[in-house]
Amino acid sequence: MHVDASCINCGRAVGGADQKFCPGCGQPTPVHRIDWHFLGHELEHSVLHMDRGILYSLKQLMLQPGKLLRDYIEGRRGNQVKPVLLITMTAAAVLLLNRLITGAGVMDSAAMDALGAGPGVPPELAKLAASFRSVNAWIESHFAVFTLMLLPLEALIFRVVFSRFGKLNYPEWLVITTLLTVQVFVVWSLLVLVHRWLPQTQVLAALLGSAYSVVSLVQFFEGRPIWSTLWRALLALGTFSVLSTMATVVAVIVVLLIH
Repeated sequence: MHVDASCINCGRAVGGADQKFCPGCGQPTPVHRIDWHFLGHELEHSVLHMDRGILYSLKQLMLQPGKLLRDYIEGRRGNQVKPVLLITMTAAAVLLLNRLITGAGVMDSAAMDALGAGPGVPPELAKLAASFRSVNAWIESHFAVFTLMLLPLEALIFRVVFSRFGKLNYPEWLVITTLLTVQVFVVWSLLVLVHRWLPQTQVLAALLGSAYSVVSLVQFFEGRPIWSTLWRALLALGTFSVLSTMATVVAVIVVLLIH
């Protein structure tokens, strides 16, 4: 453990034993050696703690989504995990659970595989199916990256649809749409656990996730007319669904032309 009277990171003087963090750079003071106690404390503090950390943020996001969104936008973020960390972790959870429990990936390509297989299939259709599988394979391998790539488009759509409703800027909508996508991934992960009784988890996750997003935005814009928030949320979600599907189709066409 570092016990000097100055910060080990930036050299600034430590104010005393009660000072837990350096006021200059945020470095913990004093620094503790990495041992089993340290690792256990980090796990409890970052993941299992009931008033901060990952589980706390996910609990608030699912049980009080409007309040969490409002707190984050208004600056009350001290106990919350960063949205980018949440979305990458939940995306990884969706991918892992799908592979372990359903034995499949997150992209449903069964219909296209059936069309492109078997004797007598036209070469053009077989090439289309192969291009579709190639795009799906890339998405499977880069699911978190693919999700992050779509977020700017989703945020832009919400920014335009809600342009005169709430006066939120584009970066704020980036945060909101990131957290709404985390909700979808949480719902998806839970549905995968009951895949045996509820097949088509991807479709159900999209529908229930969209419903969750609408409810969250209605809570977030508390005090505004519900129907006004409702139709805007549905319009934004529908537009994003269409455009993201079109983006995938364009990617398939590009792969088809290249090969």
